[in-house]
Amino acid sequence: MEFNSSQEIVFVLHGLNVTQTNKHIYFSFTLILYIFTIFVNLILIVTIFLEKMLHDPMYFFLCNLCINDIYGASAFYPKILYDLLFDSHVITYIGCMTQIFVIYSYAFCEFTSLTVMAYDRYVAICKPLQYHSIMTTRKVWTLLLLTWLFSWVESSIGMGLTARLPLCGVDIDKLYCSNWAVVKLSCVDTTLNNFYGFILTFSHVSQTILILISYMNIIKASLRSRAEMKKFMQTCLPHLITLTNFTISLTFDVMYARYGSNTSLLALRNIMAVEFLVVPPLVNPIIYGMKLTQIRNRVRQMFKLPNFHT
Repeated sequence: MEFNSSQEIVFVLHGLNVTQTNKHIYFSFTLILYIFTIFVNLILIVTIFLEKMLHDPMYFFLCNLCINDIYGASAFYPKILYDLLFDSHVITYIGCMTQIFVIYSYAFCEFTSLTVMAYDRYVAICKPLQYHSIMTTRKVWTLLLLTWLFSWVESSIGMGLTARLPLCGVDIDKLYCSNWAVVKLSCVDTTLNNFYGFILTFSHVSQTILILISYMNIIKASLRSRAEMKKFMQTCLPHLITLTNFTISLTFDVMYARYGSNTSLLALRNIMAVEFLVVPPLVNPIIYGMKLTQIRNRVRQMFKLPNFHT
């Protein structure tokens, strides 16, 4: 059956399979996870804005990363919480397209933000005397603006290519709407969508390569002195952990969505699908908060916590 208009399409999400008893446990756990994710990211954002010493470009980029993590988490958690609370497993076409746009722009923005942060660390460690002349306030705001603009343009093109497709089904075998899941429901050839997917993959793999090249230079420069190595461990190691965490999470989701088996365990499919939406937004601020001394000390003062030396 082919649908004549996108207005009449209501997708059915098949990722949830919980009993009435377990539903309240899952809802409570998910709500706590969402609140804690928002809380740790907001703490980092507020700390950076309140502390005058944290107004270097690196901290503005970190603040942007936290804002994007809240943005991405909020594309997933509210819908899953609603589904658990009201036993709903449907989403309108407009709702589905909106969720896809936000989730994909979050993923693209995360990669681009990590690339910009790698560039900032490269200049700071490899060209310390030129750092403030290169990373001017105007350049920082331009990079932040381009990060979001680039991500939204990438997502908009993808949405446009998907929106043109006539659909012959409404069943999505995931907890949330994903672009590939909708494309697979199409009645027509999707070669153009696949081609654009490869362009996006090439673009972000190229970003990863640029990050790795910058870090090879950073590590070389850090070996020159103990002070440079300390700076690397404090500011660059969290970035590498964040990049590795997000890349692995996103790769799992992309590869499993395209090549995974629908006959495998539902729990495994769900974990693979939501990892990049749940883990990075929760872990990123914790990693940076623990490793960056100034942020850690400021948070400790805000909550009057004892100072544990690491």
